[in-house]
Amino acid sequence: MKTPRFTDALGHSQSDKRIDILRGIGRSGSISQAARDASVSYKAAWQAIDTLTNLAGVPLVERAVGGAGGGGASLTPQGVQLLELSEALDVARTAVQQRWRDSLGAGAIAAGVNANCVAELGVTRLALRTSMRNQLPAIVAAIDTTGPISRVVLQLGNDAAVTARITRESTELLGLVVGIRVVALCKATAVRVCRADDAVPAAHPSSRIEGRVTSMERGESGDEVSLVFGSGVQLVGFAGTGSGLRVRARVTAEIDEASLVVALAA
Repeated sequence: MKTPRFTDALGHSQSDKRIDILRGIGRSGSISQAARDASVSYKAAWQAIDTLTNLAGVPLVERAVGGAGGGGASLTPQGVQLLELSEALDVARTAVQQRWRDSLGAGAIAAGVNANCVAELGVTRLALRTSMRNQLPAIVAAIDTTGPISRVVLQLGNDAAVTARITRESTELLGLVVGIRVVALCKATAVRVCRADDAVPAAHPSSRIEGRVTSMERGESGDEVSLVFGSGVQLVGFAGTGSGLRVRARVTAEIDEASLVVALAA
């Protein structure tokens, strides 16, 4: 018997709608009803189930064939266990965050710090573990959905914005709305850096950020460039071998929209 990887499934993110959909199936016995309760499409609900099943490594939902509404469904014993663990973790997380806020106390108030904001944005963001070196705090500024694709504009502070191209189902499952706080992720190898004066129109939709070089590491397959933009936000990318870039040089960083990932803090 396979050992469930529940921690992998729950590590995906407690703040998106995947666990809500699983909970809805357990409550209603219907995937279509769970989708309606979570305000997502039936297709998005199945995508959520598939993702959780892949991460857990065991079946979480059993589907009964038939029915105009997509047929009935029930949770497997492993699906029930995953929900129980999720609820226990939610209770523990809330308790820990509340103790942290309480300990912050008057000192935070005197310093003008919003304890809730710090707890939700700073601490939870540190829990995100990924190979992607660029993890940029952002706010959703706009969402433009056409057919199966959504273009999500992410505001990075006051001085820069990038756009992520994701599926409609991902937009629904993450519950993205204008004003929500997220993290924009991308690999350093997906960021192309050049002199600001040398930037040319991109062949594909992309986002551009203007900044200045803070450090360089030259290599045979490309020059790794660290740059700073806005109010001190750091970004890492690559320029062509022998780019000639120097520290403090003004540069343009270009990121293909399809390379940007939108994440929510757990």
